[in-house]
Amino acid sequence: MKPQIWRLAMLFAGSFIYALGINYFAIPNKLSEGGIIGITIMFYYLFEWSPGVINFTLNGILFLIGYKLLDRRTIFYTLLATILASFFLFVTEGWGEPLGGDSLLAALFAGASVGGGLGLVFRSGGSMGGTAILARLGEKYFGWSLSRTVLIIDLIVIAGSAFVIGREKAMYTLVAVFIGAKVIDLVIEGVDSQKAVTIISNSASMISREMTHSLKRGVTIFNARGGYSDLEKEVLYVVINRQELSKLKRLVRSIDSSAFVVVHEVRDVTGGGFTVE
Repeated sequence: MKPQIWRLAMLFAGSFIYALGINYFAIPNKLSEGGIIGITIMFYYLFEWSPGVINFTLNGILFLIGYKLLDRRTIFYTLLATILASFFLFVTEGWGEPLGGDSLLAALFAGASVGGGLGLVFRSGGSMGGTAILARLGEKYFGWSLSRTVLIIDLIVIAGSAFVIGREKAMYTLVAVFIGAKVIDLVIEGVDSQKAVTIISNSASMISREMTHSLKRGVTIFNARGGYSDLEKEVLYVVINRQELSKLKRLVRSIDSSAFVVVHEVRDVTGGGFTVE
């Protein structure tokens, strides 16, 4: 139940942060957004319709598409996130005030808030509805990046919003969307990022035993041959958390100070002792 509770907590927090970014930073400073929420904001500017109500109504159409194509867990979290986001958009309506004409600062904070909220929702296994459903489908069936797919769709919507909020505000909105896309990647991949480490050493067996005992991580051993020395060697490969990297380096140096160690960035890890979300 703990992973389930943690995912629900991320979903609640992400939905609130997302709504706060829209109502506290974007709308008071006459900025827009991409996707369905961008269209929702345009309706608010033109007709003063409630963002929460319009967001929920428009997302219902795309949710029907995702309902048939997404797995049940994603459907549940997406529906819950859509309801929560619409609720928080309704509750936080009118909270924000203009930042004295500083549209760039508003764009930076709007992008960070919306991106952070979306990132938490994506990590929980759901989406914020709307074009995020299309992004989740693209990731599942074509391996597309969530942030890149959302960004492309957002650009189309923002281009149309220039006729409502003007070219200058539309360009500031582009800044917000770009920041948001980067924050989504940071939340999804950076917060719990992993490192892959390749180790070449004459004491590979001893290092492997110590890593298994101290770090509780499985180690893969490859047989290799030195290109210059033409000597047989063993190469170790292990994936660890960022926090474990310094401990691993100290362990390797204590056994073989001349070991060759290469650290690689890892974008996604599932199974083998790592949490599967």
